[in-house]
Amino acid sequence: MALLFATACTNSAKREKTTIDSATNAIVEEPMDSAAMMKAWEAYMTPGDAHKMLAKYNGTWDAEVSHWMKPDAAPTVSKASCINKMILGGRYQQSTFSGNFEGMPFEGIGTLAYDNTRKTFLSTWVDNMGTGVMYLEGTYDEPKKLLTLKGKTVDPASGKEMQIIETTKFIDDNNQYMEMFDASKGKEIKTMAIKFTRRK
Repeated sequence: MALLFATACTNSAKREKTTIDSATNAIVEEPMDSAAMMKAWEAYMTPGDAHKMLAKYNGTWDAEVSHWMKPDAAPTVSKASCINKMILGGRYQQSTFSGNFEGMPFEGIGTLAYDNTRKTFLSTWVDNMGTGVMYLEGTYDEPKKLLTLKGKTVDPASGKEMQIIETTKFIDDNNQYMEMFDASKGKEIKTMAIKFTRRK
């Protein structure tokens, strides 16, 4: 791990600062000094306000899941539960989801992060009904209390990538509403909605 940290710092230092040689107009890389390098890394690794916001939603949640197989069809509705907790020193929120889908047990694990350097929220999702990873990125609108994430996953039926949009409305400390849309065909088609209610 120490080697990984040192390598990342060294590579970052080489990229961070560049100048233009006035005689040749060539780009010249100037290594960052060690103090500046460590300061940048410390800012990158230190949990901030966004992480504190995520931590507010730790705990056990009851979930009512609505799933649409076709846009014009009635949704399939099921019950589930979700446990949120901050991991790795408060840097990431891990969500462990359990329920059922079409009568089969369903389990999933998600992570939600805020990248201090990129100023971006990052989400990953894996579950027992696939072998891939869904990866989304996005932003949080503080006045609207709305997290909007966009990314890709794979449609197992066609083998093609699907463009996904996921929004989560933080209604209050005890209620959330998540919606997922397939945006692959030039319009947003709702495929899932989850109403979360805090249990404890």
